[in-house]
Amino acid sequence: MEDPSPEGTTEGTVKGGASQGGLFRSLRNLLATLVGTARTRLELLQVELEEEKLRLAGIAVLAIAAAFFLVLAVLVFTLFVILLFWDTHRVLATGLIASAYLIVGLCCAAAANRRASIKSKLFAASLAQLDADRERLAPPD
Repeated sequence: MEDPSPEGTTEGTVKGGASQGGLFRSLRNLLATLVGTARTRLELLQVELEEEKLRLAGIAVLAIAAAFFLVLAVLVFTLFVILLFWDTHRVLATGLIASAYLIVGLCCAAAANRRASIKSKLFAASLAQLDADRERLAPPD
């Protein structure tokens, strides 16, 4: 005959309840760990997005400033060359300068096209971390 416990349950019932409570506690702990891991990965993703946004903003400011001063320099240089050859070959000087601008513009367009075709490294750290997580969670072979 089994001895009833002070709460009116038998020893076998207590062991079954304890293992069930332990299982739910383990599942809760696992879920909490998974949520914590997901949160860490999302925070890493957020940091990468912020860094990329700041990098692009800095590039945009520098590009606008560079474009402004380069356009100003090109205009002044063009006027200088045309005024230099005003009496002798002003039409030839203007045509040569326009041709040079066209060549430089086409080279810049080709370089921009090449650069745009290069794969972005955005989210590289997040993807590497997720791959490492997947490898750690995968069952051993």
